[in-house]
Amino acid sequence: MTTLKGKTLFITGASRGIGKAIALRAAIDGANIAVVAKTKEPHPNLPGTVYTAVEDIKSAGSNAIPCITDIRFENQVQTAVNATVEEFGGIDILINNASAINLSPTLAIPMNRYDLLFHVNVRGTFLCSKLCLPYLKKAENPHILNLAPPLNLDPKWFKNNLAYTMAKYGMSMCVLGMSEEFKKEGIAVNALWPKTPIATAAVKNLLGGESTVKHSRKPEIVADAAYLILNKPSRECTGNFFIDEDILIDNGITELEKYSVDPNSKLYLDFFL
Repeated sequence: MTTLKGKTLFITGASRGIGKAIALRAAIDGANIAVVAKTKEPHPNLPGTVYTAVEDIKSAGSNAIPCITDIRFENQVQTAVNATVEEFGGIDILINNASAINLSPTLAIPMNRYDLLFHVNVRGTFLCSKLCLPYLKKAENPHILNLAPPLNLDPKWFKNNLAYTMAKYGMSMCVLGMSEEFKKEGIAVNALWPKTPIATAAVKNLLGGESTVKHSRKPEIVADAAYLILNKPSRECTGNFFIDEDILIDNGITELEKYSVDPNSKLYLDFFL
């Protein structure tokens, strides 16, 4: 059976939420994890730090290093890549999970918030991919996985929060382009997106609070779906826009109630679906 044992994962936004859940799932196999995130000190409204995530990953039986990194800045990402390669000898998998969110309409969004969306979501994803690619080319089964939605040009996804949609679709376009660009090298580049809202700090703080959390799933569903993707042969699985629920069902995992925050509450559909 294929596992992630001995593989090195470079995961952005891995101090909490979906990124951390993916790290913990890989840790069960004994993967090496670079926890790439900004939170150095405890935040009043956000759980965990880079250091607590590293501790949790090690407790799960894996190796991990803290990489305090703001992915908007090339020198910081390069430092994190260098530290990962020095510690673990290479990079097998890149998870572009870090993302900024702002659902303001065009006239309401300040330009500094607009810039943050594009600097983190689009530029950060492109930058991390660019700097990890030389090492992914040397890996046995290299994968890039972006937490990004399927591309859909229906105007309803643009009219209310144009800036955010453009920024998330920028991450999706990286999948579209890089999967073709690096197909000959055998580097898989795929996207993964949740069918429902996921109970993360973003949902709790920005997308409806506890009432939305009740109608959400736990981050573990995305982590389990990512695990299945990352174990697929990279030359046979690229350019896909996966939905978490669908890939689990396609792999024979049909009991999904365990992922619900509140099994008695009807699940909402996530954005872009």
